[in-house]
Amino acid sequence: MLAFSSVAAAKLSTQDLLNIVKKRDPAQKEFFQAVEEVLHSVQPVLDSDQKYVKVMERLIEPERAIQFRVPWLDEKGQIQINRGFRVQYNSAIGPYKGGIRFHPSVNMSIIKFLGFEQTFKNSLTSLPMGGGKGGSDFDPKGKTDAEVMRFTQSFMTELCKYIGADTDVPAGDIGVGAREIGYMFGQYKRIRNEFTGVLTGKGFSYGGSLIRPEATGFGTVWYTVEMLKYIAKEELKGKRVLISGSGNVAQYAAAKCLEYGAIPVTFSDSNGTIYEPKGFTKEKIAEVMHLKNVKRGRCKEYVKVSKTAQYFEGKRPWGVAKAEVALPCATQNEIELKDAKDLKKMGVYLVAEGANMPSTSEAVNFYYDNNIMYGPAKAANCGGVACSGLEMSQNSGRRAWTREQVSDALHLIMKNCFKTCYDTAEKYGKPGNLQLGANLGGFLKVAEAMLAQGCV
Repeated sequence: MLAFSSVAAAKLSTQDLLNIVKKRDPAQKEFFQAVEEVLHSVQPVLDSDQKYVKVMERLIEPERAIQFRVPWLDEKGQIQINRGFRVQYNSAIGPYKGGIRFHPSVNMSIIKFLGFEQTFKNSLTSLPMGGGKGGSDFDPKGKTDAEVMRFTQSFMTELCKYIGADTDVPAGDIGVGAREIGYMFGQYKRIRNEFTGVLTGKGFSYGGSLIRPEATGFGTVWYTVEMLKYIAKEELKGKRVLISGSGNVAQYAAAKCLEYGAIPVTFSDSNGTIYEPKGFTKEKIAEVMHLKNVKRGRCKEYVKVSKTAQYFEGKRPWGVAKAEVALPCATQNEIELKDAKDLKKMGVYLVAEGANMPSTSEAVNFYYDNNIMYGPAKAANCGGVACSGLEMSQNSGRRAWTREQVSDALHLIMKNCFKTCYDTAEKYGKPGNLQLGANLGGFLKVAEAMLAQGCV
């Protein structure tokens, strides 16, 4: 098996690192995509100082990757088997922190890519959190509450061996909301006989933080506001906004857009897109929330309660309507090159990512070649994990902050995150290149901590 040490120790290049990753994990395309994107962005630093190449050599490899079997009983009494994963990527600046995703697409490649990205994202929040990620190929859609409870309890029975309030603090992600977090927290408490802040995204009645469900969506919009203010010298007010997804991130991004006087016009799911020509009002967003959060229905059902909505079966939002801003809030690689071209045709000149790596490398290159402002996921959507960090602080002090305290702290974190990205890009001669700024800004903090801690 090819090891990093097989490359001449005297000098490593970014291409050497990419070649090694590709040979070591040839089937992990999502992971390779994430590593490639970061390596190209931080190349100015790597080229100038070999010590940073050696740090990146270590950082690419996760500290620990765990895979386990999750047996559970369905409603017919039949035993079902799924795979569970937890990648504890990097703990240089704090305990591992990152969500748990339940989706049929989950595999080791996706969890590693998410954990790798999470390491830089957490660094950008300025909070003491390392990077981690976990999940399962279990699909909660169509399952009863009892089935979900049995699965999550089995999942936590194994996961609890590896996590803790000062070791690894998971949160929710796609397919893991308040219900799943509650079941997992209850099982952890039952097994370990301790009430501790081992999970974030908890209900407020048992240690959760206010604003947590809203945090990622709110944060993405706050980051967008800073992009418009400092790069375009404009306001969000009056802008039409294409939003993908219809979960928490999309819902609260739309709600925050309204507060700024913007006009969100789309939501979507894996089956298609709903479009409101005059925009979603507060009441119409509430209908979407009820449909998705309570009824657990599909977007196409929304047209039954709205006389003005249009539904586009099998289509993503990007070519549906004219807009100035796009907020992809669904999943990875949902904007491919053809979608990026559609965005340009629709008049979009700003993309800020609410989901994790929703734009392919080709799409990102198109943004830069066509003067589309780009807010990368690890910066634009770090509000969720930042609020999780604030929840950890509240749990440690056995305190509950007010809504205003959490909101103000989170808003400041997002402003500072943008400033780090913007200033770093300026420093390295790439003004406005927030992708470079985010990757370098996040990397340098982790790298300095790793250098200080020696060969670990």
